[in-house]
Amino acid sequence: MASSVAAACERNPFEFETSLKDLANSSNLKAVPSKFNFINQPTALTSDALPIIDFSALTADDTDRRSKAIHDLSKACQEWGFFILVNHGIPEELMNATFTATREFFSLPAAEKKQYEAKTASDPIKCGNFNVANTSNQVFTLWRDYLKLYVHPEFHCPHKPQLLREVLLEYSERCRKLARTLVEAVSDALELERNCVDEALKLDSSFQMFAANFYPPCPEPDQAIGIPPHTDPGLFTFLIHNGVAGLQIEHNGHWFNANSPRNAILVNAADQLEIFTNGRCKSVKHRAVVNNEKERISIVVANGPSGEAVVGPTSSLLRKDGRPFYRSMKYVEYVESQLTKSRVDGKSLLEQQMI
Repeated sequence: MASSVAAACERNPFEFETSLKDLANSSNLKAVPSKFNFINQPTALTSDALPIIDFSALTADDTDRRSKAIHDLSKACQEWGFFILVNHGIPEELMNATFTATREFFSLPAAEKKQYEAKTASDPIKCGNFNVANTSNQVFTLWRDYLKLYVHPEFHCPHKPQLLREVLLEYSERCRKLARTLVEAVSDALELERNCVDEALKLDSSFQMFAANFYPPCPEPDQAIGIPPHTDPGLFTFLIHNGVAGLQIEHNGHWFNANSPRNAILVNAADQLEIFTNGRCKSVKHRAVVNNEKERISIVVANGPSGEAVVGPTSSLLRKDGRPFYRSMKYVEYVESQLTKSRVDGKSLLEQQMI
């Protein structure tokens, strides 16, 4: 594994470089170029214990069925921090169309994509590669092309392809509704008053980010990485992929492959949910590894509180715990700080918030 903490990048982390997609398609690429070098061990354990949550049970009229689903969700957030969401109601056609639109974007000419090169972390549209600097001031590039968009409370999207704007409006809205129901279910499990939760997190103006990640086949998977170990800002993060696995999660000191069935959504509790619940829900480290056979596309929607919400442990849980275990921080500042300070095997922003 590369040397420890990666602090603020020595150069712009959003600097646009040659498309990784074009580089990987080069017929003479036999080894990982030095700028991508990140020595790692991509193998992980396989487990069939990752919780499965039936979303339809969370919204069922049957009180017993709903109560069990809420209990199972709360347990999953506390023990694993990850779960597989099934029967979520998002049409398969919409999910497939989102992948189609994403592929079209990554296939645009480099000149088209370069106009979305970000200058700051707060730019609402950004694409390209991402550079990470470690404590030895060595900079390496992730084996990933990405597109990141702020889609709520204001919607931002590239002009091309047109299909992306069409499908993303609906997909992001459906994800927001799912996320809100999950937050309400966790609140019910912890016996929190919903009006207090809404007031604290300001969910009507929730900050939502869409990310599409393209990982081409890598000639040396142990010499590069898609995304290093990290946790996510927000409340719940949703991930779907094109059928090629690559996400790994840390559980009880071991790395596990997080495989999810087709049309299911892989969901993880994020940093602000851990902070808001004063540590009851766990935001766990996860990473994206690469392979040498197939291209992988993942579509991620990060669902957070309002950017203006100052998130700290909720008062009703503080009365039970006697003290806060986390500091409070404005959510938009948390997001921007995490985007500009990438870390590898070091103290994460979430860990810095711990008291």
